[in-house]
Amino acid sequence: MMAKSSLCGILGVMLGLWTGTGFMGTALAGEPGPPGTSGLPVPRFVSLKSDKVNVRAGPAKEQDVAWVYSRSALPVEVTAEFENWRRIRDWEGAEGWVYHSLLSGKRTALVSPQSKGKDELLALHARPDGASAVTAKLQHGVLGSVKKCHSGWCRLVGEGFDGWIEQARLWGVYPEERVE
Repeated sequence: MMAKSSLCGILGVMLGLWTGTGFMGTALAGEPGPPGTSGLPVPRFVSLKSDKVNVRAGPAKEQDVAWVYSRSALPVEVTAEFENWRRIRDWEGAEGWVYHSLLSGKRTALVSPQSKGKDELLALHARPDGASAVTAKLQHGVLGSVKKCHSGWCRLVGEGFDGWIEQARLWGVYPEERVE
């Protein structure tokens, strides 16, 4: 098994060629795309259902396992569908195929995982307003459940915190996406 980061570029090219989609196979991130084989829009965010998810090089059980996720509830983006398989992308940009039953529609998000200021703590507010009271300060990479998003703010709930954070600070929701 190769390391996930070394596979990103190789898998992107191979998957595009193998599925015949090239690099134009999905809508741009955040734009509602046409429904996939599931009838749901592609792309869309979902989360990992299990704490052990095999990511394969292609949409079949005969394909090699490229890597394994070992944490449930991580947000991933569905970028393509083929029968009961979903091509997913994680916050690092790595893509691979997983069986549909290993994914959940439960919305989760990571707090600013790509930010350069890793030591910066991000404020969670009592209301969707930067002037409201700060209820917690979160580190980059903290995982939470997305309860709702509107007007550029999302309510994020996790172990020991519950509050509102600017939507742009999350990976797992699209800019200006409304979540109910």
